Formats: sequence, C-alpha cells, structure tokens
Amino acid sequence: MHSLKDFSARLIDGRELCLSDLAGKVVLVVNTASECGYTRQYEGLEELYRHFAEQGLVVLGFPCNQFGAQEPDAEAVIAAFCQSRYGVSFPLFAKIDVNGPDAHPLWRWLTQADTSHPHPVKWNFTKFLLDRQGRVVMRFEPAVAPHELLPDIEALLAARPLSAS
Repeated sequence: MHSLKDFSARLIDGRELCLSDLAGKVVLVVNTASECGYTRQYEGLEELYRHFAEQGLVVLGFPCNQFGAQEPDAEAVIAAFCQSRYGVSFPLFAKIDVNGPDAHPLWRWLTQADTSHPHPVKWNFTKFLLDRQGRVVMRFEPAVAPHELLPDIEALLAARPLSAS
C-alpha cells in the first residue's frame, strides 16, 4: 500500500469511508484525544478545515486512547464533546490504535512512510500532511500547533491537482 487511496476506516458514526474518496484533496491526518493537554488543538484544526475546505483540504481526526488513557469515553461521547466544545465538523473516526500490533493499517503505513526515519507515534495530536496524490509529505509532532502548518498547507493547495484519468 503506497498511498491514502489504499485504505478505508470506520467513521465515528459507524459508516466505513474509503479514503480513495479523498482523491485530489490535501489531507491532514491527526490522532486525537479529548483529555489531553493538546486537546485545544481541535479548535485550530477546525479553523484550518473551515478556511481551506473549499480549496481542497480535509482534516481527519482519529481518536486514540493509547497515550495516558486520555480518550477513555465511548465514540458517541467523543463525537458530542468535539462538536459541542470545538464545533468540529471535519470527519472523526472510530477510536483506533496508532501503534503496536493492533494499529490501524493506515497508521502503520503513516508511521513507516518516512523510510529514512520510521518511528511510532509519540503522543496525541501527531499530524501527517498528505499531498493531493495521497502521499505523506510531512509529519508534525504534537507540540506543533495547527496554525504553524499554514505555509505547508497553502503550498500543497497551490499545487495543481492531477486531472482524473
């Protein structure tokens, strides 16, 4: 599997999303948690999504309870929290593992995408930025705030999308 289009994932409402449906979009993939010191990044992620959605940016949030048990609640509670507290309208997915033997295949691929330095996710709110071809372009550690990704997102959005064939 070599690009985002090769994966699917279950949305927080139980529907399956084929990530090939995002072909031609710039995608920001983030592992999230509702009780983390970085949880306030939901606000910045939502701002990015709302500002750039029409230009082709999609933010994908993947709740994960692997780091400090900071995402302990059921998916319905997570969805309600994200919507009521931060107005999250970008796609949220079912709770997953991002590391270890039960890691979701998408996350196994993401963490191995940089073949020169593959490494597991260290904490909540690790971010992967993918180009319009579904390739990982950059990885950002949790302390990098969403607004700090602006130049990279704008550059990828400015790149011409490939024509459908």
